[in-house]
Amino acid sequence: MANTAQSKKRARQNEARFAINKMRRSRIRTYLRAVEEAIASGDSAAAKSALQAAQPEIMRGVTKGVMHKNTAARKMSRLAARVKAVG
Repeated sequence: MANTAQSKKRARQNEARFAINKMRRSRIRTYLRAVEEAIASGDSAAAKSALQAAQPEIMRGVTKGVMHKNTAARKMSRLAARVKAVG
């Protein structure tokens, strides 16, 4: 448990940051799920629009430090290939 004032403040900051990062990760996963569902339905137009909506969210996760840039690039590449295969 935190003893000093500085460590107590740091613990509070960590909790707040964890909540924000959790929210961002959840938002990214929601967009990814929308793309996956569009691919599964076989609707090319819906899949493309879902991918275009998901791309900025994934990249925003990179800039905010929620996700590593190579992970994001890999996810985008694989999703784009699957969307292209649907059409």
